[in-house]
Amino acid sequence: MALLQGRDRQRVQSELASLANPVKLINFTQELACEYCRDTEQIARELGELSDKLQVEVYNFQIDKEQVARYRIDKIPALVVEGEKDYGVRFYGIPMGYEFMSLLGAIKDAGARATGLAAKTKAALATLVKPVHLQVYVTPT
Repeated sequence: MALLQGRDRQRVQSELASLANPVKLINFTQELACEYCRDTEQIARELGELSDKLQVEVYNFQIDKEQVARYRIDKIPALVVEGEKDYGVRFYGIPMGYEFMSLLGAIKDAGARATGLAAKTKAALATLVKPVHLQVYVTPT
């Protein structure tokens, strides 16, 4: 059974229609001992069906060690949103509820090759001299 159905599916397809450039959604998963891996992979695959500019790749966390190392994945389920390059955007856990809209936003930003950041913010970020590792935790409670 599809996770995206009816009006929701149509709305997501409409959102993805605005993708200006190709985007890759890379899913890291495994069959055993991962409660939300199967559903996360299904979400990724369903999203991929909704736009010819969204490519989905699926890797096994235990077997595909080269890809795990390349994308520095340390837990599953994981989704990498990759545009022209790897911007470092990762979603860990199942992207449902509020996280689903964040995932769509990340896909659209990667496809636009830009963000909605103000020029002042971009200028401030340009002054950073070391890489910065940001993590955002989201919970509906």
